[in-house]
Amino acid sequence: QYTRNMATGASNADLAVILVDARKGLLPQTFRHAIIVSLIGIRHIVLAVNKIDLVGFDKAVFDKIVADFSIFAEKLGFKSVTSIPVSARYGDNVCAASARTPWYGGNHLLGHLESADVEDSRAELPFRMAVQWVNRPHLDFRGFAGTIASGAIRPGDEIVVASSGRVTRVARIVTADGDRTSASAGDAVTLTLADEIDIARGDVLAGARARPEVADQFAGHLIWMDQERLLPGRSYLMKIGARTLPVAVTELKHRIDVNTLDKHAAKTLALNEVGFCNFATASPIAFDAYEENRDTGAFILIDRFSNATAGAGLISFALRRATNVHRQDLAVTKAARAGLKAQKPAILWFTGLSGAGKSTIANIVETKLHARGVHTVMLDGDNVRHGLNKDLGFTDADRVENIRRVGEVAKLMTEAGLIVLCSFISPFRAERQMVRELVEAGEFLEIFVDTPLEDCVARDPKGLYKRALAGQIKNFTGIDQPYEAPLAPDLVLSGGGNAPEALADRVIAELDARAIIEA
Repeated sequence: QYTRNMATGASNADLAVILVDARKGLLPQTFRHAIIVSLIGIRHIVLAVNKIDLVGFDKAVFDKIVADFSIFAEKLGFKSVTSIPVSARYGDNVCAASARTPWYGGNHLLGHLESADVEDSRAELPFRMAVQWVNRPHLDFRGFAGTIASGAIRPGDEIVVASSGRVTRVARIVTADGDRTSASAGDAVTLTLADEIDIARGDVLAGARARPEVADQFAGHLIWMDQERLLPGRSYLMKIGARTLPVAVTELKHRIDVNTLDKHAAKTLALNEVGFCNFATASPIAFDAYEENRDTGAFILIDRFSNATAGAGLISFALRRATNVHRQDLAVTKAARAGLKAQKPAILWFTGLSGAGKSTIANIVETKLHARGVHTVMLDGDNVRHGLNKDLGFTDADRVENIRRVGEVAKLMTEAGLIVLCSFISPFRAERQMVRELVEAGEFLEIFVDTPLEDCVARDPKGLYKRALAGQIKNFTGIDQPYEAPLAPDLVLSGGGNAPEALADRVIAELDARAIIEA
């Protein structure tokens, strides 16, 4: 757990003390600490060579450790590295200079920390403030409250709403102690503006002449902090500034060996691992590169079901394609296409174990709908793996990507006004929720075909359970890979002992009740 604890503690630090045992010299842990400190953005280092008393206060031992560390530190971008020989047990060079190290002419540790030149430079950066609250106590006052992340501001200064590009001027800087003539980084203020502009919580106000990046795709480092592995393609929540929105890792470019800085190909990240990734958010966000502004370039990822902090991100740059791709307005809408068919578009998502009866029931439902003149299309888990998803396997990461692709296809089908029947094991709740959020409220029905595992094993229509139990198939849901049953499905079909025809009729009745089809 050390990496995540260190990353959390170091995120607001200006200087780091890296402790080395003089007897053991530089260890892989030393390099690991230095790399993490560099990644977090700390540029001032103290190399405290401890237990110098146990090597007889030998200058040669100290010099070798310092020389070896200097070679490694050259590629980490530190502004200063100060090496101090100390004995924590006896206090040598901790709070006062030691007579037992006459060969060392530098400051003691406490003295160096007190005199270190690590002035807060945030006030010198371009103005940034995330709106935390729209303050409107009455009709005659409308202010935007937040803590200034960087820069300074004065009444009359020109600012921009980063997301919309709307420009205005600051009218007043309001605080609990009255109006101020200026404010800077760290100040909690309420700004009133010269113009009526649409601004909401999470919007970033910035200096008009030094604007942040605005994009929905970017690249950056990710420090993974969750016991559950990162799964590219899965939807997480991203909290940046005062804004929270869905985000996904679209590509894990590489994993970084934090002991050597080597880059390795990877499909996932485990606890405490660091990777460089491409990200895509549900809508554009305003940000700066982390190395330029630590406050507006850092974010956290949150698991959507456990609400645990899953990772910490450091933005490097916007992806160029993010600003080149725009949505095209279409004259014929989804509602118009569905109206032509006298039906409402919907996704019927059948989920359950292999052999639960999902495809059988979905086939019967589609047959009945077709007989009533309803326009449908069916997407089946096995069929899509012969074409669209033939490149995917059955690891957790591949299963996530499988459902992501199918969800996007199903969404396109609803745009055509169709009722889309999807039969997929889809073992993870997060991916089923992701598909639900792709479409409008009421257009996604999660249908849980709840058939006991023992019944599925007994049926085994494709012989897959027999092979999985014999160890011939790996990553098989229900055997060596978990299935996350829906917590609140729209419809539950008890597959054990009930005729598929009767279960299909229940689905039709549900569609009638929801007015998705005409009764």
